[in-house]
Amino acid sequence: MNSQCNKTRPVFVRRPVPRHVCGRAFTIIELLVVIAIIIILAALLLPALARAKEEGRRANCMSNLRQLNLCWHMYATDSGDVLCPNDWIDTGSSGTPVIGDMTQSSWCLGDARTDTNTLYIQAGLLFPYDRSPGIYHCPSDMSTIQDASGNPLPLARNRSYNMSQSVNGYPMLIDPQTAYYVGANQPCFSKLSSITNPTPSKLFVFIDENEGTLEDDQFGYPMVNQGQDFWWDMPSNRHNQGADLSFADGHVEHWKWQVPMLATGPFVSVAPGGMNDYKRVGNAMRQIPASSATSPPPGIVQ
Repeated sequence: MNSQCNKTRPVFVRRPVPRHVCGRAFTIIELLVVIAIIIILAALLLPALARAKEEGRRANCMSNLRQLNLCWHMYATDSGDVLCPNDWIDTGSSGTPVIGDMTQSSWCLGDARTDTNTLYIQAGLLFPYDRSPGIYHCPSDMSTIQDASGNPLPLARNRSYNMSQSVNGYPMLIDPQTAYYVGANQPCFSKLSSITNPTPSKLFVFIDENEGTLEDDQFGYPMVNQGQDFWWDMPSNRHNQGADLSFADGHVEHWKWQVPMLATGPFVSVAPGGMNDYKRVGNAMRQIPASSATSPPPGIVQ
């Protein structure tokens, strides 16, 4: 007989697995608790992430303004201290320019509301100093253009910034519709060396303008005796209820507003609680009392 037949086959005994290594499925209650914790964490983190993202866009916006300000300085250097013209003013009540030659010589041309391309930006006097159209647009500006009838179009605007009327704005223009001097109500400095009051560190040049008022290329503001309760043009509200401004000495600042800047068009009443913001902007411009011979636009009470 084969000796292999006498061998007893081994018997395998299954040993119990310790409880600490046993797998156990989550209960529905435990899963719901985990989901709730994730939702709470997301609710806490998303606003912080959104603010961080906006801070990055604001930094980009401030960089754009520094570049434009540098172009503005280089123009003055090349032009014997004379500041770049800032002469494109829309005097039409319906948005159509009344004086066509006002668009012929300026730092930037075109209507920010309706321009479908950057050709007017490229035709501006500052473009040769930096041929990047992107520096004219704030990355936080999500507004789109519109057609001639005011209907919105799915195309982002090309420009978000305007230049202060205080730096070589159009002088002594008589508005044919209202018969008042635009330039007399908007005194300006024509040379870089003539900027004294306010000083270059206090006089803003470029401003991140509100998409509701942005049309032409000049940021207008009434004089001290012309009714201090209307915005001709309004600063933006994009950067966490604030706007960015560049100044004549080259630096850039972020200004936070006490109340939201909301506008759907020019000549916006100053919101309750917004007078300090209104005066702050005016103090960063050249302020001379308007002549008694001039009159305010219709609907504005002195």
